Amino acid sequence: MTAPVPPSLWLAPNPSKRWGELFFLLYTPFWLTLCLGIVIPFNLYEKFTELEYLLIGLVSAVPAFVIPMLLVGKADRSVHWKDRYWVKASLWIIIFSYVGNYFWTHYFFTVLGASYTFPSWKMNNVPHTTFLLTHVCFLFYHVSSNMTLRRLRHFIADLPEKIQWATEAAWILALAYFIAYLETLAISNFPYYEFVDRDSMYKVGSLFYAIYFIVSFPMFLRIDEKPGDKWDLPRVAVDALGAAMLVTIILDLWRIFLGPIVLIPDAKQCPQVGLPWFTGHANLT
Repeated sequence: MTAPVPPSLWLAPNPSKRWGELFFLLYTPFWLTLCLGIVIPFNLYEKFTELEYLLIGLVSAVPAFVIPMLLVGKADRSVHWKDRYWVKASLWIIIFSYVGNYFWTHYFFTVLGASYTFPSWKMNNVPHTTFLLTHVCFLFYHVSSNMTLRRLRHFIADLPEKIQWATEAAWILALAYFIAYLETLAISNFPYYEFVDRDSMYKVGSLFYAIYFIVSFPMFLRIDEKPGDKWDLPRVAVDALGAAMLVTIILDLWRIFLGPIVLIPDAKQCPQVGLPWFTGHANLT
């Protein structure tokens, strides 16, 4: 008899979730190489119009849906499509990243001094391309967080509960800041995503951006994580919306009590009441 295979300290015990996480990880080099290994190093974006920017977003994001539909993993073959983890994870990230682009990008304009200057078709003054690229980026970030948090929980399982909580919170904060900083650094060679003060964006703006993940990483992990606790799509949607609302509250508290991290032109300043997209800033960035 062969000995049973011990459970992985990194991968999910749920077979569908394990397959979904591995798929998203293996898919990441495709869009990452396309954007950061080809388009930016060879300055192909200099010749891009609105259409090419949209196409680069579609080519990056659409296969993340099409491939698992066509190449159904062994773990998912006996599972209804709506119960497959990759579907649930995709829905959660679609909602969270949509809110992030449509609403939170305006905090980048009015708090962090950022602006998009490349030609693009837009929704609420946010390029359609960023909606698409954010989806695959966030899938990668959150699956990576799932695996590290799972491994960390195994490592600290024998510690007192308060120490476990503090350790996990510290790791989430560190990982969220690292990813936010790394993304800002990774696109630094793309000249059409500009900042009033790039150094301040790296140091302080990355903490502002990390707020997204401080909330989302532990919440996203919960999907189908506990044996016997299967999530349905309505629960996934409500959870993503709850995470998005919490991030919105925290970002607006920063805007009100801390304000912009750099000196921003008066035309783009945000008043102390209301939300930034209520005051006409969408047409000024």
